[in-house]
Amino acid sequence: MRDLRVAAVSMRSETGEIEKNLERTAFYVSKAADMGADVICFPELSITGYTLTNPTSLYGGLNPDEVTDRIVGLARDKGLLILYGGVAPSGLERPFIVQVVAGPDGLLGSYRKTHLSPAERDIYAAGHEMGIFSHEKVTFGIQLCYESHFPELSTLMALRGVEVIFFPHASPRGEPEEKMDSWMRHLPSRAFDNGLFVVACNQVGENKEGLSFPGVVLALSPAGRLIEAHRGKGEEMILVELRRDVLDEIRSHRMKYFLPNRRPELYGDISSGSL
Repeated sequence: MRDLRVAAVSMRSETGEIEKNLERTAFYVSKAADMGADVICFPELSITGYTLTNPTSLYGGLNPDEVTDRIVGLARDKGLLILYGGVAPSGLERPFIVQVVAGPDGLLGSYRKTHLSPAERDIYAAGHEMGIFSHEKVTFGIQLCYESHFPELSTLMALRGVEVIFFPHASPRGEPEEKMDSWMRHLPSRAFDNGLFVVACNQVGENKEGLSFPGVVLALSPAGRLIEAHRGKGEEMILVELRRDVLDEIRSHRMKYFLPNRRPELYGDISSGSL
């Protein structure tokens, strides 16, 4: 891994207001580029907004591929990696929740959310592949919101070489401090147990469906310690430097890096589902 400057945004995403959300995206991409960021991460469903009613109508008359092309153009113009959220057709009645990765050299791909919350299962389709990407000597993973509660995902990502996991959220309800407290109960464990950086961000504000999103954004070190955070009721972007020497110090320490001492022969029941 090389040193990486990461911007993470707690953004208000109006449901179905694609052009407005694109304008906010462009604003923060320009701001992050001016501050020297290598990567900018937006919340889950940042371009489309969050809905549990009719997600296939979110783009209105716009073609999702055209939206992707516009953000790829932004990434090329500003010279940084953009992680943004939306929905994508599945070929079935229900679409996927996706996080798209666009870079200066074009589209890197998209991740389809694999673990849907109980409220989402009848509305969206689930993906079946993990979201792992590599770009300029950095390997990173993506997990969306509810997925952060499944520790096996983070461990498998770490075993496959992931150094940073991004956790974009569209998590409503509660005050910012409550959401921050919730995240600080489980996200530090994903970082600490697996010796990797964690970056998470949530949508913020009320949407047309009456949902209210507490604005929280944070970054954690491979030791599970807070690097920087913001919580509030307005939009905010943080910029953090994820340093290679910090990662190397953890992963070269015989007591602080746990994965090399796993005994997977004891864990077979987890994958088989037989308990």
